Amino acid sequence: MTRPSDSPVDEESCHRILRALDILGVRWTGPILLAGARGARRFKEYRALVPGISDPQLTLRLKQLQSRGLMERTVVPSTPVQITYALTPDAEELISALQPLSHWSERNLPTRSEA
Repeated sequence: MTRPSDSPVDEESCHRILRALDILGVRWTGPILLAGARGARRFKEYRALVPGISDPQLTLRLKQLQSRGLMERTVVPSTPVQITYALTPDAEELISALQPLSHWSERNLPTRSEA
């Protein structure tokens, strides 16, 4: 196996990759980020695009993603108050960085129905 010469993987890089995978490995994180990439902005839109997640779990994950700098929460002063959520540039960059992994998994891993 060859490694691209412009992207050496040293011990510190490996630890950063593992930390990124820890963030992504938390249940519901991937589907929530994907929902944001698909245009969800309001809580109910995220809930609709992430089937099976409970309201308390979605609230918790949105707060965690916000604290990680991957989600931005905006309070719109209106009656009633509106709260919107949007991916940050870091989240968009993370999603883009995952595209090669997505392509690799399509080529090399069975679908859920085949597993």
